[in-house]
Amino acid sequence: MEPEANQISSRYTFKRRLLFLSIALAVPFLIVATRSAYVQGLLRAVLIQIEHLGVWGPIAFIATYNFATILFIPGSVLTLGGGVLFGLWWGSIYVLIAATLGATFAFLIGRYLSRDRVVRYMEAHPKFQALDRAVAKEGLKIVFLTRLCPLFPFNLLNYALGITQVSLKDYVLGSSGMIPGTVMYVYSGSLVGNIAAICTGNQPANPQAELVKWLINTISFTAAVAVTIYITRIARKALDETI
Repeated sequence: MEPEANQISSRYTFKRRLLFLSIALAVPFLIVATRSAYVQGLLRAVLIQIEHLGVWGPIAFIATYNFATILFIPGSVLTLGGGVLFGLWWGSIYVLIAATLGATFAFLIGRYLSRDRVVRYMEAHPKFQALDRAVAKEGLKIVFLTRLCPLFPFNLLNYALGITQVSLKDYVLGSSGMIPGTVMYVYSGSLVGNIAAICTGNQPANPQAELVKWLINTISFTAAVAVTIYITRIARKALDETI
């Protein structure tokens, strides 16, 4: 019986490693593919259709944004498009609703599809367990800081945070860190005024748009430094506690 049990265990281990390898290869490919000119052009085409939907436009926009978030499609085109279609005020509201809902869906998918595997792995690695607990304890601050910084891969973080112990409440509240970046991107889109010109070289030169880009870059850099220092400190403290 023992050789048979070992054989079953080996097959299970092989399948698990093959699954993780497939995911590791598929995610980068998907991220690169969704940044292609074809996908960006398709998003612009969808926005043009939404523009003619009248009162149904906001609902279609939010649904499209949710779908894009789950599929790792960058939201820059849609966020800028929100500014073109709805203006600064309503555009910001719709984008924030859409981004928060999409991020929450992805977070829950990551949690319920992958969390059990991560737990089994951490049972054999106390240091990772300690780090996971530490991240969960400071989940609200970590989510807020990473959301404040557009440099962090938004769509990938949704799934990555789902496999940690960060609570859904902290995740949703921490997502408020998207507000400054969202408002600035929507404002930048409202200055473009034309869906076809979004994320192309045809955008008109505008001092206000340049100022917005400078502010986005400044906030991104500051938040990136802050979250890196903060997470490093948390990790060091968690690892020290396991020694």
